[in-house]
Amino acid sequence: MSGVITKCISSITLCIVAVVTSHDGTLLTDRGPAATVRPARVFLLIGQLGLGGAEKQVVLLARGLRARGVDTTVLVMFAGGPREDALRAAGVPVVHLGFRRRTAGWGMLPSALMAFFRLVGHLRRMRPDVLHAFLIHSYVVAAPAARLAGVPVLVAGRRSLGDFKQGRRLVLALERAATRATDHLIANAEAVAADARRQEGFAQDKITVVYNGLPDSAFDLAPPAVLATDLPVVLCVANFRPYKGHWYLLDAIARLRAEALPCTLVLVGDGPGRTDLEQFAERLGLDVRFLGVRTDVEKLLARADAVVLASLHEGMSNAVMEAMAAGLPIVATEVGGTGELLRGRGVLVPPADPGALADGLERVLTDPAFAEDLGRRARSWSQAHLRVDSMVDQHIRIYRDLLERR
Repeated sequence: MSGVITKCISSITLCIVAVVTSHDGTLLTDRGPAATVRPARVFLLIGQLGLGGAEKQVVLLARGLRARGVDTTVLVMFAGGPREDALRAAGVPVVHLGFRRRTAGWGMLPSALMAFFRLVGHLRRMRPDVLHAFLIHSYVVAAPAARLAGVPVLVAGRRSLGDFKQGRRLVLALERAATRATDHLIANAEAVAADARRQEGFAQDKITVVYNGLPDSAFDLAPPAVLATDLPVVLCVANFRPYKGHWYLLDAIARLRAEALPCTLVLVGDGPGRTDLEQFAERLGLDVRFLGVRTDVEKLLARADAVVLASLHEGMSNAVMEAMAAGLPIVATEVGGTGELLRGRGVLVPPADPGALADGLERVLTDPAFAEDLGRRARSWSQAHLRVDSMVDQHIRIYRDLLERR
């Protein structure tokens, strides 16, 4: 989120939160009793509907809520995206609020205020039982909007570690103000919950961990993608951002080749770092396939011999979860929630350590029995703990419990 957006949203949030909360954080607005214990209407708020992991989970949650008879709407702050079609196909309305990302300077403040009060007005008209906001730009706006509109229950998601907030005092102050006006937080990993408590200073019982969900189709066997190579195939699904650790991964693949174990590295994703990585791979003389954004990852998983994730920090990786469901051996850095997924079911290595990455990949590529056992364990655990039905049911229980307290 840009500095301009942060400043404009902070101007809204810090002022309004100060008005609608008392000194001890007790809400002064009269939100009234909940109409029903079971949520009848839930709104989910997110910035956009691209192909990221958080957006995928919003779609899965929205569809699951609707399938259980909960009137569900997705509110989008900035823009739609590829996920919007899946929501509309499931009968989930999508409402665009008209926040703008790129208006220069403080000139964006009037449009931001208009979009904010458009959100407040929509909440007042539609009267949801629960507003659930995902990602920081959404939940810092949701806090004052929900309180002004009298929404009975406000929930905010925590889906990544807070590394990006280090040294950014305004962002931290804004987040803490929003958290104070929020009824409950939901994290997608124990590591994410612990990090949020440390940075935001709230009580332990204010946050619940609910793992991301996988649809039933993730456990189906898919036909393998066509990929012309005689080498072992190592797959990495991650956008080209510095924290995803692609530079260390390419170094690790080069080390494997030097040890007479050449591989075909398949990279799925896109981002501003792609060109530099392509040039680096070419200089190293590696067989690296840059496939861009794909919607057939399940077929690539079926073609792969191993999956790797070299992230320097991570929340709860959807890419790792999908590889587990496919029964593949996984080598990943032990950061964020990845250890919770793979401990005893994958190879965990320190971040920023290409030698350890290379060693882990060598082990799974040269020991078929070991690799098969890891894949079997990962698939079994994911079937027991990561199904979307469980994720949706846990959200409904949390919403219900919060409404009962009202």
